[in-house]
Amino acid sequence: MLRRLLIRDFVIVDTLELEFQGGFGALTGETGAGKSILIDALSLALGERADGAAVRTGRERAEVVAEFDAEPESALARWLADNDFAAEGAVCLMRRVVDAGGRSRAYINGTPTTLAQLKAAAECLADIHGQHAHQSLLRGDAQRQLLDGHAGLGRLAGEVAEAWRAWQRLREARERAEQDAEAGTRERELLEWQVKELENLAFDSQQWQEDNQEHSRLTHAASLMAAAEGAVEALDEGEMAATSLIDRVLGPLRELVDVDAALGEPLELIEGARIQLSEAAHALSRYRQRLDMDPARLAELEERLQAVMTLSRKHRVSSEELPELLERLSARLAELRLTADPAALAEHESAARQAFETLARRLTQGRTTAAATLSRQVTEAMQELAMAGGRFEIALLSLAQGASYGLENVEFQVSANAGQPLRPLAKVASGGELSRIGLAIQVIASQAGEVPTLIFDEVDVGIGGGVAEIVGRLLKQLGLSRQVLCVTHLPQVAAQADWQWSIAKETRNDQTLSRVTVLEGQGRIEEIARMLGGVKVTDTTRRHAQELLGSA
Repeated sequence: MLRRLLIRDFVIVDTLELEFQGGFGALTGETGAGKSILIDALSLALGERADGAAVRTGRERAEVVAEFDAEPESALARWLADNDFAAEGAVCLMRRVVDAGGRSRAYINGTPTTLAQLKAAAECLADIHGQHAHQSLLRGDAQRQLLDGHAGLGRLAGEVAEAWRAWQRLREARERAEQDAEAGTRERELLEWQVKELENLAFDSQQWQEDNQEHSRLTHAASLMAAAEGAVEALDEGEMAATSLIDRVLGPLRELVDVDAALGEPLELIEGARIQLSEAAHALSRYRQRLDMDPARLAELEERLQAVMTLSRKHRVSSEELPELLERLSARLAELRLTADPAALAEHESAARQAFETLARRLTQGRTTAAATLSRQVTEAMQELAMAGGRFEIALLSLAQGASYGLENVEFQVSANAGQPLRPLAKVASGGELSRIGLAIQVIASQAGEVPTLIFDEVDVGIGGGVAEIVGRLLKQLGLSRQVLCVTHLPQVAAQADWQWSIAKETRNDQTLSRVTVLEGQGRIEEIARMLGGVKVTDTTRRHAQELLGSA
């Protein structure tokens, strides 16, 4: 669950550090007081898109840090360990820094991370239901995704989509082959010649370097030999060889070193130089003997190097890229050979289609089971939400050829009143009905998930009266097993909360800033009364507020 939230210089928040409790918590306040700013800040820490406009005016950057529990053996703890983000203690720190230019940095437990990893961790931490979530339920793709998410079918749906794409690639390849068989034949013949040419070259990067070194040595063999012979002559073999001259110097010094010990150090240095010159002369002599002037080998190497350079220029790649080129051309040739065989191509296409259909049927089975359960649960909830006699059903509408998302479309259907036929949700639900149905779906779908923190941002818009009290009870019941945070304007919902905060704006140093107050006792009664009575709070509204809190 969410333990702490630290916000600095975010929109109208200067510095705010909040400690959260478990159960059901309500965030209340006047319209425009900044209640949703807390949710926006948390969303940023969980990987939502960064925007420089979120940085408080006059500041260079905004920062949000969210601390969550990471209980051992939980999905989050396993993810942290698998991705090398585990920290001492059962904790997960999600941090996001955004500068005024819109650039952002992300961290998990103090380690820099990518936005994709931040979002992956967030999937184990919290679900945020925004205030426009009901409207999204009117879209077919959102309905399908909600059903798949509720049923835990997300991974299988991804596999179905990949199998669909593989099938479509092979189908398109077969169609292209049928439409352009002559062009394919010409390309195949050209590739066969190019691949054979590259295979015969048998280029090897290491051998290429060795051949270049040997070629350079043979090309300069005469100069190398002359230089070696001249050096040996000067050092050890000529009449005026360096070693002979040094020997003449060493004789008198050795005789006189006993007379004056101060000659010992220069004598030692000269003797050392004599030894090194002699070793150098021997090494050069051996080098001269090994040096090979082989015109035939030089011609062979020149021919080899020329062949490599010719193919490199021909294909407009560097010599080192020839093996990669061969691999690429071979793969394309294999593809063309396949397309040249209609029977083989059709066989591959058929196998890909069968693989797609096998996975898609499994997805259909999972959706069918989940749709029946969710339909029944939402229908039961509708009876409590002032829609007695109403029905909700998830229809799976078969697709003849299937699609990337499976063998059916998912359609939410509703009958708002007894005796009315089921019709698509987008066509029959009024604003209030949509809010109630949407909230029921979200609460029920959340009950089936494993995410420990659920956040509802003004999702109770369009609801009032006794229905609002029922919504509050639903959220309170959900809070028995999860941490539930709800931004609400409804006193009947807020009164059901286990704890409540008030968010308000205040002016400090000519700046409008957000302030959060923890409400307890009389403070909570006053806030519920304000929500009930508006601008003027009377004793009557206070008594009503006290009754609401007492009944909760």
